[in-house]
Amino acid sequence: MAEKKEAKKETKKETKKETEKETEKETEKETEKETEKETKPQDAHYVFVGKKGVMAYVLAVITQFSEGAKEISIKARGKSISRAIDVLEIVKNRNPEIKVLAINTSTEEVQTDEGRMLKVSAIEIIIKK
Repeated sequence: MAEKKEAKKETKKETKKETEKETEKETEKETEKETEKETKPQDAHYVFVGKKGVMAYVLAVITQFSEGAKEISIKARGKSISRAIDVLEIVKNRNPEIKVLAINTSTEEVQTDEGRMLKVSAIEIIIKK
């Protein structure tokens, strides 16, 4: 009898482990799909300006145009807004064919680590080749 109980316990443990592995795999697949959606939206070309050097974003814009993009949206929030404008000016000066279609500004609410809501300025610059 003791052997049967131990066998049942081991079977339950194995089943539990298999279920956990399957759940982890499903979660990983879902995360990969979400990441793909975020990083490669269909027919949309974005450059999100952050803390890197300006030339990194200039290169990103030029690369997207060379890959066939007709319109690119340069987006930034907070202190990175001035960097986004620098990116725009450098790209325009290097290639006179580029035209600014629209400049949209907004205010976004972001939750801080402490849980407070913080209002942050945002900009979106849409350019066309």
